[in-house]
Amino acid sequence: MEKEQLKRIFNFLEEKGEHIIPLPVKIKLAMPIAKEDLNVKGDLNLINANITSLPEGLKVGGDLYLNFAKITSLPEGLKVSGGLSLQDTNIYSLPKGLEVGGYLMLSFSRITSLPEGLKVWGDLSLYYCKHLTSLPKGLKVVGNLDLIASNVEFLSEGLKVGGGLSLQDTNINSLPKGLEVGRNLYIDDSPLIKYSAKELREMIKPGFIKGDIIR
Repeated sequence: MEKEQLKRIFNFLEEKGEHIIPLPVKIKLAMPIAKEDLNVKGDLNLINANITSLPEGLKVGGDLYLNFAKITSLPEGLKVSGGLSLQDTNIYSLPKGLEVGGYLMLSFSRITSLPEGLKVWGDLSLYYCKHLTSLPKGLKVVGNLDLIASNVEFLSEGLKVGGGLSLQDTNINSLPKGLEVGRNLYIDDSPLIKYSAKELREMIKPGFIKGDIIR
């Protein structure tokens, strides 16, 4: 059924008071969005959606799924109480004022930079992010940080990771002073394997690695 025909059907039902159109449908069909639509209490699933942007003022109480969507930008001030998944999207950068209360999934995305001072309250996955070469200063990740097979060349000063830090299959060849890792550090298939565990721990002092160094 064509998009315009679907829009006419939904509009007719809504006018008759027989149907409330869900926000995902309105977004996918490019229908008018009311202010009250922008406050989503639960999850918002837009996986594979043929959309390039989201409405200003959007707040999502749960997780926001945009995996494989054609999205190219996010609105400033976007607030997501749960996780935000942008896996395999054409997103190049994250907007100012972005608030994410859970994980941030950017695996296989075209992300080229992250905002300075970004704090992620869950896991941050940058797996296979081939367009990203550096991390912002002051990055804090409460959960795990996954940089496996990314093109990040060095870790930023002040990096704090509450969980594990995965650096497998990267070109990272040193660790910054003050690095804090709450669990294990994984360095398989990276230049870091030339250093002993003792040398790596000395390299980051006064920082620390609470878990093991896995190679």
